[in-house]
Amino acid sequence: MAAASGGALRRSVAGLARAVRTFCGGGSRRAAAEEEKGPVRAEHLAERLRARKREEKQREVPRDPAQRRVRELAMLSAGLQHVHPNVLAKILKQATVYQNEEIVVINKPYGLPVHGGPGIKNCITDVLPILAKMLENMKAEPLHLCHRLDKETTGVMVLARSKEAADRIRLLFKTRQVEKIYWAISLGEPDPTEGIVDIPIIEKEVQSHQSHYKRTLAPSYRLSPEDGKVVRIRRNRSAESAVTRYRLLASSAACSLLELQPITGVKHQIRVHLAYGLGCPILGDHKYSHWSKLAPQKLPIITLKRLKLEQSKARHLPLHLHAHRLSLPLGERLDLVCKPPPFFHKTLRNLELDFTKD
Repeated sequence: MAAASGGALRRSVAGLARAVRTFCGGGSRRAAAEEEKGPVRAEHLAERLRARKREEKQREVPRDPAQRRVRELAMLSAGLQHVHPNVLAKILKQATVYQNEEIVVINKPYGLPVHGGPGIKNCITDVLPILAKMLENMKAEPLHLCHRLDKETTGVMVLARSKEAADRIRLLFKTRQVEKIYWAISLGEPDPTEGIVDIPIIEKEVQSHQSHYKRTLAPSYRLSPEDGKVVRIRRNRSAESAVTRYRLLASSAACSLLELQPITGVKHQIRVHLAYGLGCPILGDHKYSHWSKLAPQKLPIITLKRLKLEQSKARHLPLHLHAHRLSLPLGERLDLVCKPPPFFHKTLRNLELDFTKD
């Protein structure tokens, strides 16, 4: 009797497994193979159901236009990692804004890394040979990188047609002969509204429940606790000199549009100087909006209302940092300008950050 009861139970579980596989679209060879192995454990069935729900949620189109744009941008960024290199090269060709016999200038898309690394399938460096052939001919020499932009930063990026030209342009960057102008939408308004941040930057480990590394300020001066006077302190040998000129262009809805000119070229310089030097982190900069934790940026209520965004969805907000203009002294000075991407323009409109260009 017990044996019969056990057989009935096994048949019942197997039937339930088949039903769940059918519901989850599991009519695959893998599902059939698992069925042949024997009954499926309840936790495995539950995990499949949860996975199915996650997939359906990802496919859901948000009703709110702002959240829909954020979702589309995230999907576009992820999609760039899965396209064929030829497709990515074609995207960069369409993003070309200027070219001559020495250089090619592209408007770098959001979410595309310049260099490869762990978990990165596609990057600009890998498709430079293909891009060169698309722009010239099949015998064209691969293009060369002249400088870098962060994965989340958009805007002007210069590529050289030869190694000699690349070396010459890199030297111009190194000797600070290239004028770089960025636009950023930040939280808060800097005080004063125009000035220079001249504070060295250093990388430190953040001790928290989830240890990680961040760049932060390494000031050369501090206030004396005894008399409040400014006292010079010994500089950390690992600190890098960093200087950023900034200017307020417009402010509204607890946000600002800033024009930024990095005089030096330290990694994450603009992001660190705005967040920790001026207390105005860049909109969508989840890394530098907090020091001691890795968490989505906390947005003011008025900003959320203007963007029609919920705080729970703020983690999907892209970094609003754009390399707007680059002035390159190659014989005659070249002024290379790239328009901000559509999501940047939409944020400007929604926040009512209107300004008159000088």
